[in-house]
Amino acid sequence: MSREPNVIYVGRKPPMDYVLAIITSFSGSNAKEVTLKARGQAITTAVDAVEITRHRFMKDLSVGKIAIGTEEMPAREGESRPRMVSTIEITLIRQ
Repeated sequence: MSREPNVIYVGRKPPMDYVLAIITSFSGSNAKEVTLKARGQAITTAVDAVEITRHRFMKDLSVGKIAIGTEEMPAREGESRPRMVSTIEITLIRQ
């Protein structure tokens, strides 16, 4: 579970796991907005989860804000330079 309320960190799980997390966040805490955060290859999973949730399960959701950016990650073993990784934050709002 995340330390921040109503924030879902997207990783390597299938999109339907995050769809369930979104639905649970909205119904469990009676929240008005939920934010998904992802970086790197997980960005596509986050977008898929948002679209599946909006079109199949919760038609009263809208995308409030999308923030994109880049984070500098430390160099892996055997690499000489740090690498840049894309990030996204998608805020969903219940109407």
